[in-house]
Amino acid sequence: MTEHEERLAYLERSVDDLSETVARQDKEIALLTRRVQMLMEREAEREASQEGGVVMGDERPPHY
Repeated sequence: MTEHEERLAYLERSVDDLSETVARQDKEIALLTRRVQMLMEREAEREASQEGGVVMGDERPPHY
């Protein structure tokens, strides 16, 4: 009986640890999702206000 109680205690601790990990990852995913959304909105605004002629990053110039 003691062996089963020890295994149960170990499994309960494992479940608690996993639950904490999942909760932490959920917060991180939510934060990263918000950051990606902000970056996408910022890029869309930049593209909308761009007057052309300026090559940014890996973009090909229009004459290619």
